[in-house]
Amino acid sequence: MRFVLLALVALLVSCSPTGKAIDVAIFERGSFPATLDAWGVVLIRDGELVPNDRVVPYDLKSALFTDYAHKFRTVYVPEGKSGSGTDILELPVGSILSKTFYYPKDANGQINSVDLGRSESLDFGERGLALDRVKLIETRLLVHLEEGWVGLPYVWDELGKQATLEITGSEVELSLRTGAGQQSFHYVVPDFNQCQGCHIENLTAGAMAPVGFKSRHLDKPYVHLQKSENQLQRFASLGLIEPVVGQDFSRTVDWQDTSKDLDDRARSYLDINCGHCHNPTGPADTSGMFLSRETTDLLHLGLCKPPVAAGQGTGGRPAGIFPGQPDQSILVYRMGSLDLGAMMPELGRSLVHQEGVELISNWIESLEGDC
Repeated sequence: MRFVLLALVALLVSCSPTGKAIDVAIFERGSFPATLDAWGVVLIRDGELVPNDRVVPYDLKSALFTDYAHKFRTVYVPEGKSGSGTDILELPVGSILSKTFYYPKDANGQINSVDLGRSESLDFGERGLALDRVKLIETRLLVHLEEGWVGLPYVWDELGKQATLEITGSEVELSLRTGAGQQSFHYVVPDFNQCQGCHIENLTAGAMAPVGFKSRHLDKPYVHLQKSENQLQRFASLGLIEPVVGQDFSRTVDWQDTSKDLDDRARSYLDINCGHCHNPTGPADTSGMFLSRETTDLLHLGLCKPPVAAGQGTGGRPAGIFPGQPDQSILVYRMGSLDLGAMMPELGRSLVHQEGVELISNWIESLEGDC
């Protein structure tokens, strides 16, 4: 496995704050660098966190909730290679996905949630994040090695100058202003094994895979350098992926866009937040509740579906989704819980996503039928 050679294939050159040339690099298992900058994927330059040459920023229609954190995402594909697929995009060995978690700062330097979408006042397309206006928390890398994908969490220091690999995970004490008021909590950075737990969508294969890098989530405009362009088309024009044609991904939408159909918004929210586990091959397959966008069977979606096992995880509710009655639905109870034996998702949050609970409650209330 000559991953060092892969690191030099593209000879991607950028400049560090000191002017020294930096290449995008791939490291083999067992020799992962202690600091994020060694990868050369995202760099600090002139007060901004910027992507390296040929490292492309992107966004999702709807993002997985992580304690109201915003995310700055990038994708790198080695020169001369490209990904392929229709909905699930398979990226070649040597590819790197990065996701930097951050919070916007207000005029007093306090962090707040604002909203979960991309803010073009903070993210300048190709240029990156304005560091004086955000608090960096962590950058997670998904690196495609020959034996498969591996996830690596890098935690930023208090000043946002350097991110260090934390294989065992970490906790960051934060106080955040949200729609529910000021909340103090411990932001949890997942450890190496927890990264694997969330990214294994097929238990039989037992291999990690990206959750968000799918056509259904990427088929949207992205403004870069004052130009708006569909992301899938742009990726294809840059040679990152082969063109995706003949597919309609319009039913996956931004759940925050109230102009969209309520059912599409709710199903899109459940898909990105729950579908990677709750699918026929995922870690939650034994629940029989499948929340990915492809699910059409109402029982598998959870309508009038009794719990597999009674216990604290049900909150005494009789069905996964009880049409017209969110207060009788296990799904709403678990989304609104912080009890480690009941909360869903089990990882990735220390706060309740109030807006998500409200969305799913409104959706269930709109459903017709009676259990």
